[in-house]
Formats: sequence, structure tokens, C-alpha cells
Amino acid sequence: MSDLYLWVKLVHILSATVLFGTGLGTALHFWLVYRRRDPRALAVVAGNVVLVDWLFTATSGLVQPLSGFALVHLSGIDPWEPWLASSYLLYAIAALCWFPVVWLQLRLRGIARQAIGSDSPLPPLFDRYMRIWFWLGWPAFLSLIGIFAMMVTKPTLW
Repeated sequence: MSDLYLWVKLVHILSATVLFGTGLGTALHFWLVYRRRDPRALAVVAGNVVLVDWLFTATSGLVQPLSGFALVHLSGIDPWEPWLASSYLLYAIAALCWFPVVWLQLRLRGIARQAIGSDSPLPPLFDRYMRIWFWLGWPAFLSLIGIFAMMVTKPTLW
């Protein structure tokens, strides 16, 4: 195995760790603050979550397929091995959930700021958006778990 392969693999593993850990950490933090129903805290945390998503989730989300394809190329593995194809599908599911989640976080931040500005409680729309945000997180989270399983076990699927 070449040194380049090992370095790319290290980048891939670190990037996967950042992607998964940042997603899980920010989601848990946002959910816990939401339960307090404090518009000021929610506006700050939503803003921080959006910032972290752009700085860490988006960048690691781009590094993952780039380093993954490099690993496939360097190792000579067929890029359409069933476990890899399944990983691509799971990654697409996670990404398709993430984009609306970021949009929702921006909207939630704006709604919280409006509540602060008008000195009013959070409107029902905030709760509706939070429910959608919550449920979009599950397929993304489970898809990433599935990808980890595929990468570790490389199962024969068909």
C-alpha cells in the first residue's frame, strides 16, 4: 500500500469523523436549547449551528466524496462494487436531508430573532419547522451509520 493511499485514507477518516460528530453535536445542542423555548438562546444557537454547518459539515461533506473516490482509484477497487454503490446512495440521502435542514436552521434563526424583536413567544411556525428539522435528521443520521457499516464490513450485497 502506498504512502499516498494511507494519507488519503487518514484524511477520509478524519473528514468522516468531523462530518458525523459535527452533525450529531450541533443537532443535539440545538434540540436541547429548543426545549427551553428561549428565543434569545435559540437565535444565538441557530446562528452558531449554521456557521458550524458551513465551516465544518459542508467542507467535510465535500472532502468525503473526493477522498473516497481517490481511495477507490488508488486501491483499484471497482467503483461500482455493491457496497460502494450502496454507500453512494446513502450519502445522497444524507445530503438531500442536509440541504433543507440548513435552510430550516436559517429560517428558525430568523423567526427567533423576530420573536426577540417583537418581545413575543415563538410562533407555531417555529415548532412546525423544528419538527421537520428533527425528522430530516434521522434519515441523514442513519444513512451515515449505514455508510460506516459499509466501509468497515464491505458486505457482499448482490
